[in-house]
Amino acid sequence: MNLLRGILFLSGFFFVFVAALGVLRLPDFYTRIHASGKAETFGMMLFLLGAILCEGATMTSLKIFLILVFVLLANPVGTHIIGRAAYRAGLKPWTGEGNQ
Repeated sequence: MNLLRGILFLSGFFFVFVAALGVLRLPDFYTRIHASGKAETFGMMLFLLGAILCEGATMTSLKIFLILVFVLLANPVGTHIIGRAAYRAGLKPWTGEGNQ
């Protein structure tokens, strides 16, 4: 059980780290929010699953599970709303041709 918890925490750290690198290294706003929206959501889910396994079958683990469900629903929706607002505000996607 400790091995599974460790794998979940390390995997969660890896995905959150990749999301942070994506925000720093990718060329434009849309690719950055894509990196943060996908990898960070999955990383947080892995962290929270590891926390549920650490806690056991208690009321606290149920609360952590509810947080997991909220993160699963809120992060992609928030990312979509921010991207759509940027597009409607006139921010052009990067095309690789030097224009931004």
